Amino acid sequence: MGLLQAPNNTPVWVNENRCKACDLCVSVCPTGTLAMRLDEHRVLGKMVEVLHPESCIGCQECELHCPDFAIAVADRKEFKFAKLTDEAKQRAEAIKANGYMVV
Repeated sequence: MGLLQAPNNTPVWVNENRCKACDLCVSVCPTGTLAMRLDEHRVLGKMVEVLHPESCIGCQECELHCPDFAIAVADRKEFKFAKLTDEAKQRAEAIKANGYMVV
């Protein structure tokens, strides 16, 4: 999977082959769109997952903070992103409080 074209018309996607599960993308996501899931086949035992694509606001913080260029956000000209909601903010705080893991 390339990082230039969004698969299945999603706002944000991950190239798991490049991701080293550093948590940076999850730590900066203001909407709880991303979280880490357990994955016993990975070196660190976890992998980032796009849990709530419908909540992505297109801020690109995850993409900009990824040291391995493993995450990409759709182009604003090609995708209609969500608005930031209180529910999304609360979900993001819950994920951060849970060590960036799925809540």
